[in-house]
Amino acid sequence: MALQLERPLVFIDLETTGINLATDRVIEIAIVKVFPDKTKQVKHKFVNPQIPIPKSATDIHGITDEQVKDAPTFKEVANELKQFIDNADLSGYNSNRFDIPLLMEEFIRAGITLDMTNRRMLDVQHIFHMMEKRTLGAAYKFYCAKELVDAHSAEVDATATWEILEAQLNRYEHLGETLDTILQFTGEEKYVDFARRFIMDNDVEVFNFGKHKGRPVIDVLKSEPQYYDWMMKGDFPLHTKQKLTEILNRTLLKK
Repeated sequence: MALQLERPLVFIDLETTGINLATDRVIEIAIVKVFPDKTKQVKHKFVNPQIPIPKSATDIHGITDEQVKDAPTFKEVANELKQFIDNADLSGYNSNRFDIPLLMEEFIRAGITLDMTNRRMLDVQHIFHMMEKRTLGAAYKFYCAKELVDAHSAEVDATATWEILEAQLNRYEHLGETLDTILQFTGEEKYVDFARRFIMDNDVEVFNFGKHKGRPVIDVLKSEPQYYDWMMKGDFPLHTKQKLTEILNRTLLKK
């Protein structure tokens, strides 16, 4: 079964300085853009993160400070990347919880607004974990019957993720052949910020962490206004802080 697309679908894979959404940076990005007619384009960039790359990260992806010292900064390539993924749905492997949130942080730092309205985001790892619960390399071997050579090379990983999705559609016919049918199956939660600190519950933003988990954000901001200041000063992603401020401003306007 072949995936039927209404508009381009981009598969994103990042190599980074670490896994902290608030403080780590992109050092390599690959985007495989698949069009409805199944033709594809690839965008690949090395990026100078402007902070040291920890040895623990280099041990995983093999990228050193020396390799990216002359690469452009994210701000210098941000507009090019934005144009490449404009009007496309987004996908990747663990992309909804890592690649897309961290990429959004980089766009915000660069002063680039990325319109996410009506974009669908399909995390191929979610399907795999629901069905088989293994790693990207194992998924590639299981679905595509091939060894994943050069894993943690961003372009290799992004391309492998696209191949896995195609194989999943052939194996699991009940997934359907559109992003809507797949997302209906995977049952992605409705979240407010990409780090999922806030989620939607009956059309109301509620906290998804900490002592206020499950409580409406508006109620907490009204009863504990200092909680807003604590979060804004804390080590939370910029996108989380943006959404919290939007909720606060909307609350103030209702007064």
